[in-house]
Amino acid sequence: MTYSLINVLAQAAPAAGGGSFLGSNPMIIAFPLILVVMYFFMIRPQQKKAKEQTTFKETIEKGQKIVTIGGIHGKILEVKDKTFVIEVGNGIKLEIEKSAVSLELTKAVQAPPAPTK
Repeated sequence: MTYSLINVLAQAAPAAGGGSFLGSNPMIIAFPLILVVMYFFMIRPQQKKAKEQTTFKETIEKGQKIVTIGGIHGKILEVKDKTFVIEVGNGIKLEIEKSAVSLELTKAVQAPPAPTK
């Protein structure tokens, strides 16, 4: 009474002509649906955020206060092609890459303070 793999697979095979095409294979609908959901909930927001970050870095001007991704606070003294020269305090100047500026932290610093009660 040994079952070979072919016998097991033959017993598990669906009967010919049974069910509709979509009913017999729900993955035909599920896989594209998963891809669409991934696009709208994961890929598209990341693309939008990257575009917003790029636009933000291009619009930074001399005199604005910024925060780097490393947490360094400074004021823009000079804008170059790929870098900024910032003053961090007491005349100390640093040259940083534009990619090191944090959008979220800089917006928090530039936002007006919340009114106190």
